[in-house]
Amino acid sequence: MFLLLLPVWVTSQQVLVIEVDGSINPVTADYIQRSINKAFGQKSTCLVLKLNTPGGLLKSTRVIVSAILEAPLPVVVYVSPSGAHAGSAGVFITMAGHIAAMVPGSNIGAAHPVSGQQQMDSIMSEKVTNDAAAFIRSIAQNRNRDTAWAEMAVRQSVSITAGEALKKNVIDLIAVDTKDLLQKIDGKEVTVRSVQVKLKTKNATIVAEPMTWVERFLNIIVDPSIAYFLMTIGFLGIIMELYNPGVIFPGVIGGISLILAFYAMHTLPINYAGLALIILAVILFVLEIHVVSHGVLSIGAVIALLLGSFMLLKNESPLEFARISKAVIIPTVVMVAAFFLWMVTLGIKAQRRKNNVTGAESLPGTTGIAMEDFEHEGMVLMQGELWKAETTGVSVKKGQRIKITSRRNLTLLVEPI
Repeated sequence: MFLLLLPVWVTSQQVLVIEVDGSINPVTADYIQRSINKAFGQKSTCLVLKLNTPGGLLKSTRVIVSAILEAPLPVVVYVSPSGAHAGSAGVFITMAGHIAAMVPGSNIGAAHPVSGQQQMDSIMSEKVTNDAAAFIRSIAQNRNRDTAWAEMAVRQSVSITAGEALKKNVIDLIAVDTKDLLQKIDGKEVTVRSVQVKLKTKNATIVAEPMTWVERFLNIIVDPSIAYFLMTIGFLGIIMELYNPGVIFPGVIGGISLILAFYAMHTLPINYAGLALIILAVILFVLEIHVVSHGVLSIGAVIALLLGSFMLLKNESPLEFARISKAVIIPTVVMVAAFFLWMVTLGIKAQRRKNNVTGAESLPGTTGIAMEDFEHEGMVLMQGELWKAETTGVSVKKGQRIKITSRRNLTLLVEPI
């Protein structure tokens, strides 16, 4: 027990460096947790998280903050590169680091809760703001940082520069690059799970740990606009396969797109009423092809699709940075409406088109060739088949073209052309 109270010199001379450049989401949270475990497994001196984010999901933010606070090795959060921003969720993550640093030209702040689609009512807004304020105060107190400014960042959306953040004890230092950062944190003591750890990073080897290709791919599709587009493509592909069985390609693409869309939606705050409206729109579009509604079903489908698209993501959670861009929704709705209008047009044309007559019923009106001379009865060649033919007393020469006027059982009534 006595040894635990003494500073512990980390002997490893390796530093694992990861980068988060974009919104905070479940994939980002998994990436950071995996990197912390890997850094600890490799006995790295510390983990450096280079951060540049406009914000993200509250649930993912809490997961990341918890992982950093409970990390088995020091985690240094470094707002970088120059021009970077630790906004919204980024404020919580930066202040959670054992050491918080920023690059000159960066800024931090504006952590007020925002809704994903529309304004929250006053009661809900107050609830989520108080929740976020309590969350940021607990982090600041844990790391001995300025709790007053942290709460202002949540309640008043204040944002400050790197220099101001250093003066206000929001961060620990300013570094121009990663090497400068490692020079400045060398010898610093931090508390890791109630144990004092002294860092030796001056000559440490920097090892980059990028996202895997799977993480990069999932990080793209969990974007709300991408997930919405995948869902739309999925529905269209499945419907095309149902109307053209055996084509295979649309069904395969549609199935894959739907699976990816459902994965993304599982990570996002989905409003199931909005999802239900979108499914209803698809059903109405399909019914339009089979039911003569004079466009009523199509109009209802477009309205349901538009409303469902805007309602698809919930908006009552604090720090949510999930929304579907109007620049994606409107063109997609127009595209789907145009697609189904084209499908309906083809269906109506098919229904109005006179049914083709095949087999023997198709013979009257067609032409053939006489296989012999005859005046009353003889053999003719029709569509590659020999038929018994009769005339009304008009003679027919071998090889002469004849026209079928009608059919009586297996005998054709013909006249010469």
